Amino acid sequence: MHDVLFLDIDGVLHRGIARRSGNHVMSSAPNIRLFEYASVLDDLLSPYPDLQIVLSSDWSVVFGTELTRNAIPSPRLRERIIGSTTDGFTLDPIVWSVLPRGEQVLDYVSRNAPLRWLAVDDRTDGFEAHRHRLVHCQTEVGLGDSAVVELFRARLQQFFTAAPKSES
Repeated sequence: MHDVLFLDIDGVLHRGIARRSGNHVMSSAPNIRLFEYASVLDDLLSPYPDLQIVLSSDWSVVFGTELTRNAIPSPRLRERIIGSTTDGFTLDPIVWSVLPRGEQVLDYVSRNAPLRWLAVDDRTDGFEAHRHRLVHCQTEVGLGDSAVVELFRARLQQFFTAAPKSES
């Protein structure tokens, strides 16, 4: 058992969404640098050395977990990534793509039973019963929003500082 952060990429680690152009990935606007907030996430997670990351991003579906991991500029974040929510999913990939994001996360949780978990995402669909476990970012701001960063910091303390408890 382990502690997990479910990490979306678009609208979290950078503003907007990335677009695929041939073999390249580019940001949705010329003034946006992909992974511009990776250092923010790195700093937020530094007090939690045992917290692992599971990718809950469409990036891992489109590009695969390994290519997505390698695209993230922070070596410390890359080291934390243990997989993606699609790992071990047994249904048709088309079914996966239409599941709400929260249901994708909850499916992973039911299959892998992490000790404690939290998600950071710009999508809220499927998290209705677990809002307290979601740090919601606005797509066009991501982790560039200081209020979201402070909420994230508080949720990390709430979920991962205290002794582990049995939680659903």
